[in-house]
Amino acid sequence: MNNKELEAKAREARILVIRALNQAGSGHPGGSLSIADIMTFLYFEEMNIDPGDPEMAGRDKCILSKGHAAPAQYAALAIRGYYPEEDLLSLRKLGSDFQGHPNMDYVPGIEMSTGSLGQGFSAAGGMALANRLDSDPGRIYVFLGDGELQEGMVWEAAMSASHYKLDNLVAIVDHNGLQIDGKNEDVMTVAPIEDKFAAFGWHVITIDGHDFDQIRKAFAEAREVEGKPVVIVAETTKGKGVSFMENQAGWHGKAPDDEQTRQALEELKGGEQA
Repeated sequence: MNNKELEAKAREARILVIRALNQAGSGHPGGSLSIADIMTFLYFEEMNIDPGDPEMAGRDKCILSKGHAAPAQYAALAIRGYYPEEDLLSLRKLGSDFQGHPNMDYVPGIEMSTGSLGQGFSAAGGMALANRLDSDPGRIYVFLGDGELQEGMVWEAAMSASHYKLDNLVAIVDHNGLQIDGKNEDVMTVAPIEDKFAAFGWHVITIDGHDFDQIRKAFAEAREVEGKPVVIVAETTKGKGVSFMENQAGWHGKAPDDEQTRQALEELKGGEQA
């Protein structure tokens, strides 16, 4: 898939995220929009998966440790063909399979129930180790938020993954610089991210998380690394694609009202026409 096609899919995902959050009246747009490009690349180019057989043996798996960004993963799965896109408009409603955080019991393609920050990363390490023991070729991809790096469990998991030389594990840090209470540097600085992961024995790659050339190159490099896990530190914009949400911590966990939704969709669909 070429870059223009990936950009179109990512834009479609962002539109679906906005629509679903508006219908829900709650949720997390900022961190969902910031990972839409990499999430799109994973589901449409990088991962070995089959929407017709979600339990396919040897498949790659994507774990969303920053589980509050579930709308981004739900949207990518829907557009990839795991279920009808309109199903996502039941997001967060009573009785819906599409809960505010991913639940592996209800939604095809969701590999781990996540939400408590740090736990998804730990589970991903366990999956990578299990795949090695089972001679399973599947690779494990896991998204972390930068604010999530403030959790001690993250560094225990990082140490474990390095100890077991899990070169089938790729972590993606969504480094948008903001969390629910404001800037990372004001709440609890997580810098220098690259140096910390390197000190824990990881192969580190830093990219613009919205540039598909850089995204493609990073995942190709990750496949060549042997004997250590890989972390891709993706420099992103919180709320990417919607002007009034971009770089605004207040949009971490707030759904757009009808007028804001109209404006957001107009901007996103305008990009589609361009």
